[in-house]
Amino acid sequence: MEKIWLQSYPAGVPAEIDIAEFRSIGDLFEQGVRRFASRTAYVCMGKSITYAELDTLSARFAAFLQGELKLARGARVALMMPNLLQYPVAMFGVLRAGYTVVNVNPLYTARELEHQLRDAGAEAILILENFAHTLQQVRSNLPLKHVVVTSLGEMLGFPKSMLVNFVVRHVKKMVPAWELKGAIRFSDALGRGAAHRLQPVEMGHEDIAYLQYTGGTTGVAKGAILTHGNIIANLQQAHAWIKPFVHEGDEIIITALPLYHIFSLTANCLTFFKIGAMNVLITNPRDIPGFVKELGKYRFTTITGVNTLFNALLNNPDFAKLDFSALHIALGGGMAVQQAVAEKWRRVTGTALVEAYGLTETSPAVTINPLDLAEFNHSIGLPVPSTEISIRDDADAELAPGQRGELCVRGPQVTRGYWNRPDDTARAFTPDGFLRTGDIAVINEQGFVSIVDRKKDMILVSGFNVYPNEVEDVVAAHPGVIEVAAIGVPSEHSGEAVKIFVVRKDPALTEAELIAYCRANLTGYKVPHLVEFRDELPKSNVGKILRRELRTPSAEGGG
Repeated sequence: MEKIWLQSYPAGVPAEIDIAEFRSIGDLFEQGVRRFASRTAYVCMGKSITYAELDTLSARFAAFLQGELKLARGARVALMMPNLLQYPVAMFGVLRAGYTVVNVNPLYTARELEHQLRDAGAEAILILENFAHTLQQVRSNLPLKHVVVTSLGEMLGFPKSMLVNFVVRHVKKMVPAWELKGAIRFSDALGRGAAHRLQPVEMGHEDIAYLQYTGGTTGVAKGAILTHGNIIANLQQAHAWIKPFVHEGDEIIITALPLYHIFSLTANCLTFFKIGAMNVLITNPRDIPGFVKELGKYRFTTITGVNTLFNALLNNPDFAKLDFSALHIALGGGMAVQQAVAEKWRRVTGTALVEAYGLTETSPAVTINPLDLAEFNHSIGLPVPSTEISIRDDADAELAPGQRGELCVRGPQVTRGYWNRPDDTARAFTPDGFLRTGDIAVINEQGFVSIVDRKKDMILVSGFNVYPNEVEDVVAAHPGVIEVAAIGVPSEHSGEAVKIFVVRKDPALTEAELIAYCRANLTGYKVPHLVEFRDELPKSNVGKILRRELRTPSAEGGG
């Protein structure tokens, strides 16, 4: 497809990026800590570390892995924790030592954890003690040789570390009993690493940096292979996009999405590392009052998140009282940004909520809207520099602008495949090397891409396609609605019918009122036949609404 999107690029954004600027993430890291040594790199629960301190601490962890555990080059090291200072210290340490990071969702069940660690062949893990009992259940079944355990308070300094750990362990009782033979504490690992010298490892673009596991929505979770080259490419693409709008060394970015998630990892942790930003880590973004209180401590310039997170902030009465005078970038991804949320965000903060789109397999950014977007445009934006997209039909034929088909992507940020899964890898790509995203999209003459929906989420009503995103967007605009999810349920008359699940803002809101509202805003076949009110909707760990969990026998009935 001709790169028609280049005509719509913001001023100062190049068509191509230079992937050769950095040999590896370690090279990026070393240049960054030299340039911004005295600046604050990360802040968590009031404790901060500078770029120079991050350099020292990550080198110690790297030296521990090399000198004490004696792992061979390319060994897989798992990290299982929420946003804590320990994460960037360990993550950069693993990469500097020549190993591969296996990011693990700390909310995994024992079964899910066993699958991922076994599939990745992880030899070592750093795990938060709150989840150590999960690992205990499956450790004997795994090739895992080394366990390092940390605590929530471990890097907060005396006496705060002791106080936090006491409250977490004994007052809130958030640490179930566990026993992992031979496990050592993170602080001890750093101490032992200090006795060794980090042996520099020359890594290149083809070396694997991360095994980033997908959510497994189409079957068993698979490890997307993300090389140093993939990640360098994507952070260069993201940096090229934001460069006209940011000031090196002056940015303060709020990181509420977990760093083990690819969006937060590349966008927040790495791209903003390159420009010397201060990264404010939010350990528990589900605690919205606590989150808002933390936001009040900083004149933050940038925030990323998912639609549900922005919506939750907007529904907190104290959020509107914050100082937004420095905020100039708000980026939403991971799920569709709803118009009602975007418009309220602009009213409250004075800044546009800009939608981006990506996948685990693309490191993740594929498209981003211009950061100076004048108004909500129902689009996921323009393909980022050095990226090709193609809209294809089921026969792999390319479609013209304005036609709906599967969005396919090719570029230096795209994975080379899934770990030890050649068949899945082969199915994921077109014969000419484009990754099939599984998303139905359309591109307009200006090059803006809009996602219509996931292939598997499409609802077929009497032969007409209904896309849940469109229904959800309309319902979400109702003033009495906080959240909504739409799915298809079997219908005797039309094959499928639309059902919506709604969290009410107004307790008096009725099913009849909502359906009448939809009739006024949607074509007849798109109007929900069924409404079910719920106190909350099922979400992933990053706040993405899980429609698949609503597709249960109990969900098929009436409201």
